[in-house]
Parts: sequence; C-alpha cells; structure tokens
Amino acid sequence: MQELWRKYKLRVLRKNALWRSFRARRQLTALRVQSDEIRQGALLCVMCVRNESVRLPYFLDYYRKMGVDHFLIVDNDSTDGTTEYLMSKADTSVWATSASYKAARFGLDWTTWLQIKYARSKWCLTLDADELLVIPHNGKRSLKDLTHHLDTINQRAFGAIMLDMYPKGPIDSVDYQVGDDPIKTLRWFDAGPYRSSRQLPKENLWVQGGVRERVFFASDPSKGPTLNKLPLVKWDARFAYTNSTHSMLPAKMNHAYSGPGGSEVSGVLLHTKFLQIAVEKSLEDRHRKQHFGNPDAFQDYYDAVIAAPDLWCKDSVEYTGADQLLALKMMSQGDWA
Repeated sequence: MQELWRKYKLRVLRKNALWRSFRARRQLTALRVQSDEIRQGALLCVMCVRNESVRLPYFLDYYRKMGVDHFLIVDNDSTDGTTEYLMSKADTSVWATSASYKAARFGLDWTTWLQIKYARSKWCLTLDADELLVIPHNGKRSLKDLTHHLDTINQRAFGAIMLDMYPKGPIDSVDYQVGDDPIKTLRWFDAGPYRSSRQLPKENLWVQGGVRERVFFASDPSKGPTLNKLPLVKWDARFAYTNSTHSMLPAKMNHAYSGPGGSEVSGVLLHTKFLQIAVEKSLEDRHRKQHFGNPDAFQDYYDAVIAAPDLWCKDSVEYTGADQLLALKMMSQGDWA
C-alpha cells in the first residue's frame, strides 16, 4: 500500500508539472519560430538564458559541431544583446519572457512546454549556457552516434556529472574573450572526492562534492550543489524535469545514470561558471533572488564568489580531454565500443 501511495503522489507531481508548463506557454512571446527546421529526427537543444552574450557564440558553435540541428531558446529579459544575437542565427528559434524565472520552476515550466510542443520522440538536450557536454569518443563520434547507440540499447536518457572548471588564480583575473574556448581559460578541476546516493520518493541520484563544496560549503557539505544531471533525453510528452535537469519523472528515468564510476554510458558537463563574469553575475543574482528556493540562505555563497577567490589548490587536476575523464571514471563508455 505504501508503494502504491508513493507512485500515486509522483504521478500527481508529474501531471502538475505538465499542467504548469501548459499554462506557462502564455508567458512566452514567440520572436521567431523556425518550425521547418524542427524536422522528424532532428537533434534539439532547449535552454533558458538571461544575459549570456559572452558565452553563447562558443556554446552554439560547440554544439553545432557535436550534431545539434536546432536550438529552442527562451530569453528571460536579457539586456546585453543576447536577444539580438540569437535572432541573427538561422538555426535558433527564440521566445521572450519577462516573467519570474523562480516562479516558473527556475525556467522549467517554459522549457517543458517547448519540449512538449516540439521535441516529442526526438532526442533533446536541456542545458545551461555554461555547460559543455563531453561524451566518450568525444571529437571522434557525434551526439547522433551516441543517440543511435542509446536507441539500439533502448535507453531513453543519458546522464552526466557537472564538473566545475576553474582557473589558476583569482577568478576575476582571467581574460576570456567572446568566442574563445572557455576551457583554455578554465583548465583545472577537482577529481574528487564525490559521493552518490539515491533519494526517495523520486529515486533520483544525488551526487555532491568537488570544488564548490571544498571552497564554499566546507563547513556544511550538505548545502553543496547537486552535480548529477540528465541533460540528454528522448522526449515524451509525459516526461517532466523536477529539479533543473537533476531529476525527472517518471522516476524510472532517473536510473539511467548512477554517477561517477557507474557502468552505463555517461558523460561530463564541463561547467564554465567561473569566468571573470561570475563576479558580475553573482552580484546580479544576489539582487534578483531568482536562483534558489531560499536565496537569503545563500548570501554567504554569493559574497564568497563576488570576492573572486582562487579556487586552485595543490590537488587540482589540469584538464587534458575525454580520455582523461574516462581514466578517472568521471564518465564511462559502457557498452558503446
């Protein structure tokens, strides 16, 4: 009886998320919809952005080279030219909203609606502008090669750990130029320790650890960020993310990834948060209070980022590529030979 009650509550939670997304469509104004480009079999990327003109040029080129056919992007009231930049790209469809990011489940209500409408039965990336996905055979095989393999083994989701990349020296001392590869600037990461557990009732994975916990949450590691994500999913209108892309419903989807050291095919999201713009963005986020359920509880975190710390330590590891991540068991090629 307890198990039936748990499944019932999850079904209600999922349907509520889908209903919220249906209602949230009214908050979106279509600036340009390239529906002819969203053909059957297209590989899509859905995202919500605000003031990402610095990151987007490299981000879009990176994923085009990996095989993304079309980008569906919600612009949440950008003021830095992001909207105009996106509108100039032939492979992007753009919607605008000035509604509350936090009230829209941190943008999930908007992106879920786009997935319901355009991504059904298609493989779809859901990303932030500061995330660069690395897969096994990176640079030798494409995302479409990966999705073909996932189709072959009947796996509908692909998991990854979010790996914070950082420079050597204060984060405001780097000189990143628009269009450059951010990993040439953010060359370092923490190889461990990371810990994983399963959470009920949604059976979602919870991975924590890494540099942000080491530097910002050492006194209370439980407040450290959740690092596991399911960024690539073959979408179904019944699906809904419930906490960014950290977890989703139906709950069985969460078992597609078991974290670092897992045996299933998985990847790494190189997290490029700590460019010099992290200081400016943290100032804005602290003021807007849109990025945490209880933003006042994270004022110390914002203050610490704004102080532009040096995240490097003697145990930091310099990034060399996908083979290194495989050797460190940060990701796995599983049975994708």
